Amino acid sequence: MKLCMIGTGYVGLVSGVCFSDLGNQVICVDKDIKKINKLKNGIIPIYEPGLEELVKKNTKNKRLSFSNDLKNSVKKSDIIFICVGTPTKKRGSSADLSQIYGVAKDLSKSINKFKIIITKSTVPVTTGDEIEKILSKKNLSKKFSVVSNPEFLREGEAIRDFIFPDRVIVGSNDKRSNKILKNLYSPLIAKGAKYVHTSRRAAELIKYASNAFLATKITFINEIANLCEKININIDDISIGMGLDQRIGSRFLRAGPAYGGSCFPKDTKAITSTGDKFHTNLSVIKSVIRSNENRSKLLLNRVYKILNNKIRNKTISFLGVTFKANTDDMRDSSSLVMIPDLSKRGAIIKYYDPTGYKKEFEKLSNVSFADSLIKCLDKTDLVIIHTEWNDFKSLDFKKLNKNKKIIIFDMRNLYSPQKMTKKNIKYLSVGRGSK
Repeated sequence: MKLCMIGTGYVGLVSGVCFSDLGNQVICVDKDIKKINKLKNGIIPIYEPGLEELVKKNTKNKRLSFSNDLKNSVKKSDIIFICVGTPTKKRGSSADLSQIYGVAKDLSKSINKFKIIITKSTVPVTTGDEIEKILSKKNLSKKFSVVSNPEFLREGEAIRDFIFPDRVIVGSNDKRSNKILKNLYSPLIAKGAKYVHTSRRAAELIKYASNAFLATKITFINEIANLCEKININIDDISIGMGLDQRIGSRFLRAGPAYGGSCFPKDTKAITSTGDKFHTNLSVIKSVIRSNENRSKLLLNRVYKILNNKIRNKTISFLGVTFKANTDDMRDSSSLVMIPDLSKRGAIIKYYDPTGYKKEFEKLSNVSFADSLIKCLDKTDLVIIHTEWNDFKSLDFKKLNKNKKIIIFDMRNLYSPQKMTKKNIKYLSVGRGSK
């Protein structure tokens, strides 16, 4: 099939590349000329394992191409995916849909025959209705079908998630587009993916409800971890005991920093905004948002306590600064709260991340990027394991650090407290009590 992906951000690029790998003809369109030129030369703007290889493979096989020409790309394609950003509005909590509606207006000028127009971006309920209205203003009612087809891609696992999805959600109000899309996704359905056809509005809400629930699980276990620390219980035991209940499940029950990234923070806010719009108080999700926003402050207080409130001139090393492993995404990462605060208090901050230097910290005093673990850990007072990269799971801290009084604050619970005690390392973790 001939597909057009509008927007080469995380969703558009990964989805477009994977669709081309399934044998479709895909054009990825973006108004950012520099980004398109880089993609044409095989330079990938995001960190996602395996993506670069797939781009090169499918570009070489002429199934994948990149363009700045929206009008021509749309005319060549049968199915149009809208994959532009839907960030939180600068003032408020609702989603900023200006890019979505801007694309819809552009499409109304480019449709020359029947097109299936799909929102793959995460959008609030009734967005598809608005797109339909914009397109109908140009009297194109018989030449398009607006569909919601939300993505469920995890950063760092996106290619696998696309190829082996739990489910494919297609929200459409006509049989013709449903039949075409079921055929498009047939290779994935053959591998076991469940194809779920719903109304368009239901599909829009499924995405938000899913992310809000996962965010709730993370926040819930973090709050239980707080309780565990007070009563000297190991949160790992609680997570295992709960997770074995099939009604609950073990995933997203790992205590640690606040959730971050491109989805959970903005989507939890957006769904509560939708609730307010329709006079429904989503009080549980609002509580989750408040708790998560306080999480980084709580972890900072742990750091103050660990250093006896003597922060000035202490050398603190952060292992990882992205919101999670296997991505270079810094959006709403706890490090964006913790590092600036510690810097203001006079700490000397070093950080190492496998995805390299971060511009977010370039204007902060006493904050520097270490290009190796050895440089990051050398002569430090406190090591904070912030991100769960595999690089950090089997380190010999005694060998890497010459300070015999090194302290480790493991925010991801990667290490055994008992083993650290045997090595005479002062080790603190999350939700494991004092032992």
